[in-house]
Amino acid sequence: MSRLWKWLVSAVVLLLGRRPPRLERDERIVPAGEPSPRAEFAVLALLGLATLCAVGFVVVYAFNHLAHQTQYLGLSLGLALAFLAAACVVVSKRLVVEEQIEEDYPPPAHPEEIEEIERIVEESDSRFTRKRLLVLGAGAAGGALGVAAITPALSLGPFLQTDPFYATPWRRGLRLVDELGKPLLADEIEESTFYTAYPERANREQIGAPLVVVRLSPSELHLPDGRGGWAPRGILAYSKICTHAGCAIGLYRTPLFAPAEPKPALVCPCHYSTFDPATGGTVLFGPAGRPLPQLPLEVDGKGELRAAGNFSGPVGPSWWGVRLHGARGPAAP
Repeated sequence: MSRLWKWLVSAVVLLLGRRPPRLERDERIVPAGEPSPRAEFAVLALLGLATLCAVGFVVVYAFNHLAHQTQYLGLSLGLALAFLAAACVVVSKRLVVEEQIEEDYPPPAHPEEIEEIERIVEESDSRFTRKRLLVLGAGAAGGALGVAAITPALSLGPFLQTDPFYATPWRRGLRLVDELGKPLLADEIEESTFYTAYPERANREQIGAPLVVVRLSPSELHLPDGRGGWAPRGILAYSKICTHAGCAIGLYRTPLFAPAEPKPALVCPCHYSTFDPATGGTVLFGPAGRPLPQLPLEVDGKGELRAAGNFSGPVGPSWWGVRLHGARGPAAP
């Protein structure tokens, strides 16, 4: 215990102790300045305030539901930078010895001149008496500002916990509802019409929640093997998330004249990836690299549309690694 106490005392003395006087080698180039404890204290106070404001930025950022969060973020970061700038001004005006010269420094062509410049820089800090403590304060302020600068990167998405990207709320028996929460009836789904559906009583913000629902004549369907019963009465459901860049499928091409377009198609308006609902969401045109995931459907005794299982494949764009994962059901409660 006594050894630990000695280490603590030594650390405090190292940080807070006065710097021993410098042994003068020759006549000084820069005249020695008078110590200014008040200026040093002001610098330490400003650095401390900058640190607190930077930490405050991180704390405010952590509270997503805080009222006026954006304003508080701007205020905390702005004050941190202002306090840091004020500390630099005090150091330059009150703690760095100024030297007036009548001509420019000659270029450092000889070792003696280089040593002279080094001495000028070294001797300019003669007013500092708590140099280690000031360095510690500057390091704390700089570190806190660095953390504050990288904190918004957390909004780009989870770094390690990526399972939510691959999970979907769909499971067998879950009803399809519209934007108002009304169940979709099979008899109300019309051809040449585009519908958006969600899982009943589930989080609609989840990436695998929204669907596009369309109806085709059963004779037009050419679904992949094993999906013969996925489209009751010709009603099909696909993920609303484009497999190219994660945009929303927002257009349904329904040609009025056969020569114009060969068949109906789902279209992403952002990059014009076009998918064929009759063949399992295969890509007809555009940059998408894989089909839209299809959701199997069933019609219950009330004529309401329900999910008959999970998607045929992973939901979302390929660039976040969905090719390596299958569609996952909701986590067990």
